[in-house]
Amino acid sequence: MFAKASLLVALTAALSVMASPTPLNAVERAADASPTITLCTAVQFGGICVKPAVVSDTCINLTGGLTTLNEEVSSAVVPAGFICTFFDAFGCTTSDPANSDKDEVGLVGGSYPSFGSLSGINGALNFNDKSSSFSCSPL
Repeated sequence: MFAKASLLVALTAALSVMASPTPLNAVERAADASPTITLCTAVQFGGICVKPAVVSDTCINLTGGLTTLNEEVSSAVVPAGFICTFFDAFGCTTSDPANSDKDEVGLVGGSYPSFGSLSGINGALNFNDKSSSFSCSPL
């Protein structure tokens, strides 16, 4: 009788561990999750904010599900360890290659509460409501 009771307790404990709603490798999966960039249509992270996944070295056009952001981005949070370049044209290109210092801006990981006052290649740059595409790369 004692052996049956011990076996029943051991079996119950094993089944409760196997039925646990949290997978045993949950921490490993979280480490593999893609970082996201936060893009908002108003300064100070207001308006509509969207958090698309960062796909390294891939041009993301602000079309389709991101159309709301096209020429509307006013603030952003770039994930740590990345540089994201915003372009005033689709396809991660500039509308005027001769003036690329005004048609694109690169931002390293951090918070940018206003695209109206960014530091560009040649000094202060107003990139508010200009972005049509962006690309991010690890540093």
